[in-house]
Amino acid sequence: MFLPLHDANPIRHVGFPYVNYALIGITVLVFLVQSALPPLAFEQAAINFGMIPIVVRDLYPQPVPWLPDWANLVTYAFLHADWLHLLTNMLFLWVFGDNIEDALGHVRYLFFYLACAVLAALAHLLFNLDGNGPLIGASGAVAGVMGAYVLLYPHARVFVLARIVWLIPLPVPAFWMLGFWIASQFFYVLVGSEEAVAWWAHIGGFLAGVLLAAPLRRRGVPLLGGR
Repeated sequence: MFLPLHDANPIRHVGFPYVNYALIGITVLVFLVQSALPPLAFEQAAINFGMIPIVVRDLYPQPVPWLPDWANLVTYAFLHADWLHLLTNMLFLWVFGDNIEDALGHVRYLFFYLACAVLAALAHLLFNLDGNGPLIGASGAVAGVMGAYVLLYPHARVFVLARIVWLIPLPVPAFWMLGFWIASQFFYVLVGSEEAVAWWAHIGGFLAGVLLAAPLRRRGVPLLGGR
């Protein structure tokens, strides 16, 4: 397992990546509200605003009558199961999201992030058509950010903490770290991991990020770290 600390990849265009910071702030705020709820209400919030495949497919009524079924394809990305779930996602978003906002611009980055959340949820839905448990977490959207990063900045140095040497930050190329990460997601799918992790949401989000980054990037931003 690798945890990114920071990258050596300064932003060049937007000045201040306020959309990325706003996404982090809103997600943390939502979790603080979740955490203040009693346990049963916490679980009910996940049911109400998480993405449940059989609800999206209209096989089961929407738990919140005034909420359109499609809205859960977005709202789920702002809920988290616990602090570790939240902090891991926000750490990755903090490290990689500012550069993608820089490459796309503020408005297109917001669209990109939400689109990756939707496409990640649809990937999960596709492979869990009869699923009756809620999908929650920003992992799919963040995976999209990671996919865009490896397409745009594959050679950027990312300083990571690796499990074998937790106390020593190791500089590695982004394509190495993120390539290892997406390969591990496919591995867990292939071996049939029974962990309560939405592997297909991660894969779908990552691929969505790769596909969307090129057409959405601002003029003059090269692919694959080119000049």
